[in-house]
Amino acid sequence: MALSGGSGDEDSRETPVTEQVEQPAKVMRIGSMIKQLLEEVRAAPLDEASRARLKEIHSSSVKELEDGLAPELVEELERISLPFTDDATPTDAELRIAQAQLVGWLEGLFHGIQTTLFAQQMAARAQLEQMRRALPPGVGDGPEEPHLGGRSGGPYL
Repeated sequence: MALSGGSGDEDSRETPVTEQVEQPAKVMRIGSMIKQLLEEVRAAPLDEASRARLKEIHSSSVKELEDGLAPELVEELERISLPFTDDATPTDAELRIAQAQLVGWLEGLFHGIQTTLFAQQMAARAQLEQMRRALPPGVGDGPEEPHLGGRSGGPYL
């Protein structure tokens, strides 16, 4: 995002979330994997080896997510991510909390994307409607066939 020395409005504008996700397909795949993993882990008892492996998966998932996000979202993800120490294996509860937190953050991100896309779609519809109203009467109403007297030319009588 370019910073300018002009008005404060430009500096306070946020980049749309759709532009902050640089690799949406990758983020969606990792998000789905993390959510599925959380579902599997909830019911299963975890021994030390599985907890160590889940810690590795969590760390690599966060790293992969960061590769698909703009710097603003990477900073946010780093602020909210639960860091694990290198020497200790996390407990079941710590792992589940970290995974649930990551899933929740991703769901919030996806909802933000959906909201932005919906708002863009509504703005485009409003703009199209405004353009239609600006046209002179009779222009842009669609194809009309004068010989039918305004009736539709469908197969029914």
